[in-house]
Amino acid sequence: MTHDKTLVIDDAVPYAQEIFSHLGQVITLPGKEITRDSLKKADALIVRSRTQVNQALLDTTPVKFVGSTVVGLDHIDQAYLKQRGITFYSAQGCNANSVAEYVITNIVNLAVSKDFKLADSRLAIIGVGHVGKRVADKAAALGMTLLLNDPPRVEQENLTGFVDLDTALSADIITVHTPLNYDGPHPTHHLLSADKLSRIQPHQIIINAARGGIIDEQAWAKTPTKANIIDCWENEPNIDETLYQTALIATPHIAGHALDAKIAGSQMVFSALCDYWETQPKIDWPHILPAPPALITPEVSGNLEIDLKALLAQCYRPEEDDLAIRTKNIIETHKKYEYYRRHYPVHREWYQHPVKKTGHQKFDKALYSLGFQLI
Repeated sequence: MTHDKTLVIDDAVPYAQEIFSHLGQVITLPGKEITRDSLKKADALIVRSRTQVNQALLDTTPVKFVGSTVVGLDHIDQAYLKQRGITFYSAQGCNANSVAEYVITNIVNLAVSKDFKLADSRLAIIGVGHVGKRVADKAAALGMTLLLNDPPRVEQENLTGFVDLDTALSADIITVHTPLNYDGPHPTHHLLSADKLSRIQPHQIIINAARGGIIDEQAWAKTPTKANIIDCWENEPNIDETLYQTALIATPHIAGHALDAKIAGSQMVFSALCDYWETQPKIDWPHILPAPPALITPEVSGNLEIDLKALLAQCYRPEEDDLAIRTKNIIETHKKYEYYRRHYPVHREWYQHPVKKTGHQKFDKALYSLGFQLI
């Protein structure tokens, strides 16, 4: 029985009360305000990315289970949790589709605004894990040429067809999707170092929707590119002003914030906690979710980039996230950065959007491959 349990949950976890309440008393707090004092009677702690989970937070508390509804691990001291015998679960892959959709949406928008064809473009994906695989699948569906780089996977899985980092950095568009590692056989901190960035040419595009610190930000700010798309930064929310001013699209670490991604993370942690407490899951809350998106009836001109941009704009507009924090005063941007993350508007992943078939076989096939419901 778990009715006497107490769960402390980041209040940015959507539907926390509805999902977790039958497991015990749910206390929600802003992630940055979760302290050791607030965990004095907690049996389980469920966080997103804004809580540093370590000895300073958990020492002397009764917490025996920590769940993270996001995929990043740099805020979790896993060695300490293991030492204390605290069970840890991370919702790996929960927001992969959301991040991939962010990347592809921006690439399609750039194809129109910068006047290039997707089928003529080479896309380098550095880190081909949960997110990178999704980006690769969607980009391939649009006819892009892929340069895949992932030394750990190549070593562990004996893969072929991958390229080294220098080759990847020759692509027209470069998007990074590695974890942030400071040590080990394949550290990724400043993987794109000043030396690597010195080889970047002004016609190239760089996207970071992975983690701040994978790219050397000081060097990146001095690197001429066709466009920088930046969702992840070092020292969030106090992002670097010089780099910020270079970004065509600058967003506050929200690429994985589609409602469906957040719910998936919550459900994964919920399932893991039910298993840990040997409790039968009770799932009686999905009826409270927002209504499904309206049917999209696309117009097809025969120009893939223009047609796709118009359709994707009915699902999600990265420029609105950019404008939400865009100011001339970086201090104001810092304030808006965290506020917007905590009050992020709802948008749904593509599979939630019904789209009327156009009868144009190539376009319909592309939409189907991207995950849309064709009706």
